[in-house]
This record gives sequence, structure tokens and C-alpha cells, in this order.
Amino acid sequence: MAKWYETETFYHIYPLGLLGAPARNTQEETVHRLPALVPWLDHMKEIGCGALYIGPLFESSAHGYDTIDYRSVDRRLGDNEDFAAFVREAHARGIRVVVDGVFNHTGREFFAFKDIQANRENSRYRWWYKGINFGWNSAWNDGFSYESWRGCGDLVNLNLDNREVKDYLFDVIRFWIHTFDIDGIRLDCADCLPFDFMKEMRWMTGNEKEDFWLMGEVIHGDYGRWANGEMCHSVTNYELNKGLWSGHNDHNYFEIAHTIRRQFDENGGIYRGRVLYSFADNHDVARVVEKLREPRHIYPLYALLYALPGVPSIYYGSEWGIRGRKEDGDAALRPAIDLAQISQDPPAPGLCEYITYLGKLREQQPALREGSYRELSLTNRQYAFARILGGEAVICAVNNDENEAQMWVRLPFGGQVTDLADGSEIRAENGQIGIAVPACRARHFLVKAQG
Repeated sequence: MAKWYETETFYHIYPLGLLGAPARNTQEETVHRLPALVPWLDHMKEIGCGALYIGPLFESSAHGYDTIDYRSVDRRLGDNEDFAAFVREAHARGIRVVVDGVFNHTGREFFAFKDIQANRENSRYRWWYKGINFGWNSAWNDGFSYESWRGCGDLVNLNLDNREVKDYLFDVIRFWIHTFDIDGIRLDCADCLPFDFMKEMRWMTGNEKEDFWLMGEVIHGDYGRWANGEMCHSVTNYELNKGLWSGHNDHNYFEIAHTIRRQFDENGGIYRGRVLYSFADNHDVARVVEKLREPRHIYPLYALLYALPGVPSIYYGSEWGIRGRKEDGDAALRPAIDLAQISQDPPAPGLCEYITYLGKLREQQPALREGSYRELSLTNRQYAFARILGGEAVICAVNNDENEAQMWVRLPFGGQVTDLADGSEIRAENGQIGIAVPACRARHFLVKAQG
């Protein structure tokens, strides 16, 4: 039986942005913004999302990834009880909650780094970080140098080979599980973390909570190195993410089909048996509507996101087609949004309703969640494939052309064919169905095997 994290549709929130928190954490008082997220839980359920990835959450100096205190919710969002209550609200609605785990680095205001600043060579934490060198100086004029993530001096790299550091972080995770009852962790920059550290984390979290999920942020490389039986259950599928928008811009479904064939084909896909985390956009990349040359391509793009192998994720606001360019800085990708206002006046009318339709379709059809993948038809502008589970298959046919397309799609096996949009029966001829797919749209069909 599939685990929850292999079948749910995810919703992704960057809370400091969505809730309009100040960019710098300079306040002394706690501001209880987290309760304002409860109505978003009902919205998630309405559009068919059963899991939430939310983060970063814990006390930080600025953007959330420069951690000050792993055991306290950022005071700009609220306090620990606010978040515990939020998780209870989510669980009451059947929504699982996954948080950001920022374990590669801390901020400069983290207690261990501040102790090194104060005590230099005599600090008991001097070995908690990588590359501490008291013979050099940093750009911050600390009187010593240190290794940081991608040269960002406010993100100081932890020494995850140090037993004391590992034990500290594992105690933090146990604290999160016992205090907040979280269901998983998204590992920030997992491609920087030592494999042994992740293996031990997988063993520990599985013992704390049997169905606890670990998902790693990995951009390049062989995803199987991180997503396997010993480390992460899943990783971010950036390879598919790139194909989803560029395959439409270039009218080139071969790019997307090649990626999926390589990854998940039933006869040789290198990631068969793994369920990767799929997305159209997130808090680090431009909103997908900014990348599409033809705005109507948003519809077949999301149809593919929901029907191809993987667990799909919706980044808050993108279901209404909000804009945001990476060139304008991270804040442009992480805006404050008023749920009631945007629901009434969305930038892309009809898109949220379409994504809701796709979410419900995925809920109703087990093959879309768990089925094997088989390519059925492919040209530059039209693409059809099946997700097959037992004696049922769901066919998804997409068209990126600006005109209606006539397609002949061979069936994965003989049987009754039903149009999932209206319930009408489709007649097959010589093992194929002839269908018309509207411009920049998709159609879905259910095939039930005879006998």
C-alpha cells in the first residue's frame, strides 16, 4: 500500500512572505500572524491538496534560512503554541504538515557562532563549523574566517561530521516531532549534506514516526543518489520543472516526454519505484506565468504536472496566476496575499477552478497517483500517455498548439473508454481512439479492461 507522501498533492507556503512579516527580525515582541493561515487550510482542501510544505519557520535574522534558534518559531510569525495549534488544525482537516529543515548552515546570530566570536580559540563550539581559521579575517571583520554556503557570509556552514553537531540537530528534530507533531522535513540544500548524516536522520526519524517523510532539495545530478531506501524518500524534480515550461515555449513535447521516459518509463526508467516532488514554481524561481510565452499554455502545463509520475505541488498564489520575477529579487517571489481578495479578483480568472478540477481528478483516479507510466502518442505539439494501475488506465492527452488538434491515441489495452470530463463513452477503432483536443488544453480518459 502506498504511503501518504507518495499519493498526496502538496501545497507550498513561504510563511514570512505570505503573512507580510518584516524583512528583518529586529522586533522584541512576538506578533501572532500564524492563526491567519487557518483559512488557507480550507482553501487547500477545496483545491484538492492533502499535504502542506511550509517553511522556513524557526527564529532567524532575515529570510528564514539564517537560523538563530531551531527550537523557537520566528517571533514575526508567532510562538510555538501558535504553530502547534496550526498543525492541529491541519491534521483535523486531514492535511499533513512538512517543515523546512535548514541543517547545512546557521545564521551568524546562532548561539554557537556567537560563542566563537566571543571566545575565539577557547570556544567549545569552534569545531561546530567548517573552515574556522583564526589566522584570517571575514568580510564581517570577525577576526577569523569561515566557510559559508555559496559565499553568503550570513549562512555559516555547520560541520555535520561532528558527532556533537549531529546529536544536537537530531535532538532538534525529535523536539519538532514531539512538540508540533510534524509529518516530515524538506531538507534545504540536501545536495550539500553528507550522506552519512542523512542516513542517520532517516533511521532516527523512522523510529520516531513510522511514516515520517524526508524530501531533499536537489537541483542537479542523479536523483537516485539522494532518493533511496537509506536517505531521502524523495527529492525535488528540477529536471522536469525546466521541461514543463520550456517544452511549451518551444512547442517541443519531445523534451518533456524524453525526461519522463528516462525517469519513469515502465520498461527502464531510472527512477521507477521512486516518487519525486514535482512543481511548476517555488519560492526560489520565477512564477511559471512569467516564463510562458503563450499564457494559455498554463493549462496543459498544469495538466501534465498533475498527471505525470510524481507528487505535484502548488506554490501559494500560483493557482490564481500571480506574477513574480527572479530578477526583481526573492521578495517578488514571496509576496503577501489576502486570501479573500485574491479569490474574488484573481489575476488569471478560471485557473484556480481548473487546478481544482485536476486535483479532484487525481483524488478520484488511483491510477493518476500510483499507476505506471506508458507513452502512447507524441509529436512536437501533442502528447498522450497513460497511467496504468491493474485493470484501469487514465489517459492524458495535451495540446500546446494554438489551434484544436485531432489525435489518434492507441489504448494501453482493450476495454471501455470514458471521457472523464463528462462521463460520455468513447468508441475505439482498431485499438485507438480519435479525439479532438482544444487549443492549449488537455483531455482525460478512463480505460477499464474487459473481463
